[in-house]
Order: sequence, then C-alpha cells, then structure tokens
Amino acid sequence: MKRDFTNWLAEFKDSIANYQYYINFEKIYGNIDKIKVELNILNSLIGSKNIESEFEGLVAKYPEVLKCIPLLLAVRANEIYAIDDDGEFLFNFKKMNYSADAYKMFMRKTGLFDLMANHIISNLIDYATGVETGLDSNGRKNRGGHLMEDLVESYIKKAGFERNISYFKEMYIRDITRNWGIDLSAISDRGRSEKRFDFVIKTEAMVYGIETNFYAGGGSKLNETARSYKTLAMESNTIDGFSFVWFTDGKGWNSARHNLEETFDIMDHIYNIKDLENDIISKVIK
Repeated sequence: MKRDFTNWLAEFKDSIANYQYYINFEKIYGNIDKIKVELNILNSLIGSKNIESEFEGLVAKYPEVLKCIPLLLAVRANEIYAIDDDGEFLFNFKKMNYSADAYKMFMRKTGLFDLMANHIISNLIDYATGVETGLDSNGRKNRGGHLMEDLVESYIKKAGFERNISYFKEMYIRDITRNWGIDLSAISDRGRSEKRFDFVIKTEAMVYGIETNFYAGGGSKLNETARSYKTLAMESNTIDGFSFVWFTDGKGWNSARHNLEETFDIMDHIYNIKDLENDIISKVIK
C-alpha cells in the first residue's frame, strides 16, 4: 500500500538530543587538565601592578605558559595572526618566534593583560573552563549527526541479534565491490566517485547501503540532499543485489518538503524514526 507523504512528514521529530548532546564535559575537563599547570603559573599575574615585566619574567623562566594563551582568546590554534599600524605578525605559541616585547604587545592589544591585572577574573582555570565550554557548544552540529547514526545503529543491532545479519560502519563503494563483487559503477560515476555509506548491511540475498541524517533546522543543504539521494536511489535501482536505504527525520524538512516528497515518491526505502520504532528494519531487510 502506498504511503501518504503528508502523514509521514507529520511524524518527524523536533529533536533527538540526548543529555550528552549539549556539552561534552569530559572532553572539556580533559583539555583543561593538559594545561592546568601552565594556567596556574599564569594565575600569578592576576591583580599584578606590574604585569608586563612580570609576564616577561614568567615567559623567560616558563616559556611553556605561552601555549595557554590562544585558549584565553577562544582560539584553537598554535598560531595567531594580527595586523595593525605596528606591523603584521603571526605569533607562534608553541615556540616563541618573536621577542618578549612582541608578545607583551600581543597581550596588551588583545586585552589579556587588562583582563588579568584588573581583577576582571580571579582564576584562569575557571575562565579557561568557561571558554572551553563555549567552544565545545560549536560541536553540537557534529554530535547531532552522530545522534541519528547512533539511533539507527541501535535498531540495526537489534535486528541483527534477532536474525544474525552482518552490518558495517562507514563503508566505501570500493569495499562493497571488493567484498561481494557487486558492480556499483552506476552510483560511482564509473569509478570516479568515492561514495561512503554510513552503514552497509549484508544478507544472503542483498547488500543494503544506508544513509542517515537528522535536520532540526532548515537550509539549502536539505534540498541538495533530497535531490542527490533521489538520483542515488534511481541509480541503485539498476544494480542487481544492491538496495539504497535512507533514514531521515527532523522538522527542518518542512522547509524542503517538496524536494523530499519528490524523493519519497520514487524511493522504496526511505524511512523516519517512527518507522524505526515500528521495526521497519526487520520488515524490509531480507
């Protein structure tokens, strides 16, 4: 029986975020531990009345404290570029490449000396932890993608335990061809494309290439994804022993519903989370 696209789309979820999606505190604490000693050394500058000369003395005695400085500016790099009327600089914080005076200028002009000398903060470890927390929030997009992968994998495992099927993560087209002799040139642009599937399931009768994604928000990428997967589905239909399966969800699809509907209309194996909950894997993986 043909499924109704509108009803199917109405089942899409607002979010699949778990408690670990928001902030990875384990990663944050680990990053801080790596520079805790150096941060404590720099703590001696807090409230200093003569911070520039004290900073110069610290750098001379403990040059390793420089590696903390990029994080204090919320930068994940060993080098920082800066230019103004005084010149153009590329400061290295792993190994000094300028004089101490140049690094003092950097600390002064970026406001870090003011931050520490005027008691705007009281402890650099606490401050750096806050910066790390802010930086880690940028990782939510990647974690969001993995959430859908993890969810789909949990249902694949359940089906596998029940029926003894094999599955593989992040498998390239070339590996499918090498392992099972299936000619996938129709979906690899005659060998010029290196497509990688999130999961591959192998049964006695079929190889299933699986893609997963979740879109909480809209954007042009959704239209591109729907169009490319429509093409992939049509190309896959020409290959004996291979099926393309797409698990997707998220209210972001409302902004690209027309392109998604076009793909839905021609694709046999496109499913949402509700389908997963209704044991669709056991029903379609043969």
